This record gives sequence, C-alpha cells and structure tokens, in this order.
Amino acid sequence: MNIEDLVLYRDGLMLVLNKPSGIAVHRGKGKAANMEDIFMQLTYGLPKPPALAHRLDKDTSGCLVLGRHPKALRRLGELFSSSRVKKTYWAIVEGRPPKDQGEIDLPLAPQSDNKHHWWKKVDEAGKEAKTLYRVIKSENQKSWLELTPLTGRTHQLRVHCAAIGCPIIGDKIYGREGRTELKASLMLHAYSIEIPLYPKKDNIVITAPAPEHFVQLLKQLELE
Repeated sequence: MNIEDLVLYRDGLMLVLNKPSGIAVHRGKGKAANMEDIFMQLTYGLPKPPALAHRLDKDTSGCLVLGRHPKALRRLGELFSSSRVKKTYWAIVEGRPPKDQGEIDLPLAPQSDNKHHWWKKVDEAGKEAKTLYRVIKSENQKSWLELTPLTGRTHQLRVHCAAIGCPIIGDKIYGREGRTELKASLMLHAYSIEIPLYPKKDNIVITAPAPEHFVQLLKQLELE
C-alpha cells in the first residue's frame, strides 16, 4: 500500500489514517500485515513513530487516530475514554430496522471466558452499550445505515445490528449462516470522526472515503 495515500489528517498532535479493511491494527504473533508495522514511515520529523489512540477491528475500514507523541496520546486517551470523540460509521446490513432512526440500548457481556472472550452477547448483567442509528437507504431487504456509538464496547455495532435483526453483511461472527447469497467482507466503515482536540478551536472533523468493495456493494444492491 502507498502509506501517504492513507493519511487523511496531520497536525502536531495527531494523525488520522484511512485504515484498509482486512489489516489488523496491532502486531500479532505471526507475520501478518498490520498497521503498527508502517508507523515508522509516519514520523514526519519526530524521533519516534506515532501510536494508536484507539482501535478498529481487523475487517473494519476507515478513520484510525494516532497520537504523535506521549502528551498527545494522553490527551486523545482522555477524549476517547470520556466519550467526547464522536464516531460515525457506515454499515450495509441485512433487513431493515424497525424505524428509520432510533437508539439501540442493549448492555453487552462476553460470550464466554475462552480464547474468544472478546466476542460479545446482549446480557442485562453486562456493561451499558448504546448506539444511534439512521437508515440512509433501504431496498429489497438490505439497508445502508449510519451508526453512532455512544459507548465504546468491543464489537458493539456488530452485536447491536444483529440484535435488531439486521446483521452486518460479511460478519462471520454475528451474522446469520445462509441468510444471504452475498459473499462479502465485513461491510462496516468508520466514515467520520469529530475530535475536540484543541480547547479554543473548532472540533476537528475528518471523513474517510469508503473502500471500493463497499461502494461496489452499494451499487449492486441499488442503495447508492
């Protein structure tokens, strides 16, 4: 990949990249491609590479925020942990939500304590999880949704969409076997992010163009 083409925004404190789908953000035990391996190419004159301020799932594309030095990471960490960063996602899902817009308020907990402990389920005893949704367009029992998480639980959007009967197309964990004839990767894209990084300036708003496979499926399903 051309690293420079991924950079959506850069200033003295942070970088925002358009993360490709199918690439993990963290280094794993093997030699699989990951985002951290390219950070040394994004120093822009600083002595050390930037670091992740948050994370995205391997198969989710879009806005990924990096802090350029420890002070910036602390500032960004405070903003993310206090839910002051507004994140907006696009998803292509099966079915159509019960309303054109609304809020999904369903607490989440781990499915089990095994090696897949990060897989989640709806559980009244779990942690609070809230998502706003809006139907951008719906045709033939497929929908293009705008999703805004108000909390930041692992797999929150994927579980919430599945819980209202609209699993995200390409979701191999929370999707429904045989529900669709489509063979697709996860159709979830971190479309925009709004960050109040500088107290005396306007919020920084960055948008990430959707990847080609996402755009092509919108066309195929007549959702554009």
